[in-house]
Amino acid sequence: MKSISFDTTNAICGALFVATGAFFAIQSLGLDLGTAVRMGPGYFPLVLACVLVLLGAIIFIQALRVEGEPIDPFAWRGMLFILPAPVFFGLTVRGLGFAPALFFTAFIACFASQKMNVVFAIILSLLLTIFSVAVFSYGLGLPFERFGPWVRF
Repeated sequence: MKSISFDTTNAICGALFVATGAFFAIQSLGLDLGTAVRMGPGYFPLVLACVLVLLGAIIFIQALRVEGEPIDPFAWRGMLFILPAPVFFGLTVRGLGFAPALFFTAFIACFASQKMNVVFAIILSLLLTIFSVAVFSYGLGLPFERFGPWVRF
């Protein structure tokens, strides 16, 4: 008798997408939906939730068709660097300003990968900061301080 095998990682991901989409679809049903021409506040969240359920179902079905790799042990390094990075940004963006806070946030997050070295992390963080300041500050004209009171001379 042939044993059933499937891609566990994608099956879990698909199931989470379906569950999340279903949760938000149910929540949006409590709002006025309106019509496609005159959308109510619940219309767009319902459409997005249905798309998420559909994508999750596709991922889940495809996971049942192939044999996947076993799930690796928990990635502690990623958790220790990725989760504190946005917290750091939120706590320092007013004092440091957008550019330095973003640079240090990206720098912290870079070390979630074991392959990252300091020089490449600095280059990557600098490029991300320059791009973000150009887009959000100059391109979109968002009203935030590029450099905050902690770094002004």
